[in-house]
Amino acid sequence: MNPHSPTPLPDAALASDHEPASERFRRWARRWLGFTVLGLLLAAIAAIFFIYHRASLHRQAIDARDEAMRNMRAISIMLFEFDNEYGSYPSAKTAADVKAATDRKLSFGDTSSNQLFRQLLAGGAGKSEKPFWAAITSPPRKPDDHFTGDSTALAKGECGFAYIAGLSTSSDPSTPLLMTPLLPGKREFDPKPFHGYAVILFNDNNASVFPIQKDGKVILNGMDIFDPKQPFWHGKAPDIKWPE
Repeated sequence: MNPHSPTPLPDAALASDHEPASERFRRWARRWLGFTVLGLLLAAIAAIFFIYHRASLHRQAIDARDEAMRNMRAISIMLFEFDNEYGSYPSAKTAADVKAATDRKLSFGDTSSNQLFRQLLAGGAGKSEKPFWAAITSPPRKPDDHFTGDSTALAKGECGFAYIAGLSTSSDPSTPLLMTPLLPGKREFDPKPFHGYAVILFNDNNASVFPIQKDGKVILNGMDIFDPKQPFWHGKAPDIKWPE
């Protein structure tokens, strides 16, 4: 054999060279279609998962919001019964009376809603910490009903409601009494826990849901709910006690 003669091509290569262009196009089209169908299938699965995940989060937020409303009303009953016994809702003024009337070894401060609500656990109708829970913290810390001492009675994270101190059953029925989720130390609400909504209990035991504005405020009567110009504040800024 001549060493300089060309190497014979395999039969498959010869067949490919002589394959009609239309057949090559059909093979390419089949491969392209296969990749396209697979891509569309994966995209559809991802879209379904995304929609399901969003719907699940939305459902969780609604459930948490409904639970907060139920718990608010339970606290409201405690507050009304406490008022019937001590003349007002828990405050710095009622602390001494509760201390004298009960044998609970608890300190009754007034710098947070946790501290003031301990009066409900020591005196009046308060028998459980569970109504003070609202799903606004991550990770959540649910009340454990251990409230024999200051370190366990409505410990940090076990109370989810801000509280307006200085009120009683004789106060304006339209006055906000409890609210969540209020940002710590601020008068703006956190839109994340309840997907853009706040829950507020009024002194008439009516609990309502309000949309949170982009600036974190809740609007009532055309103005910020905490604005002293609101008729129920009577020109004075509300005494807000935030949860720990």
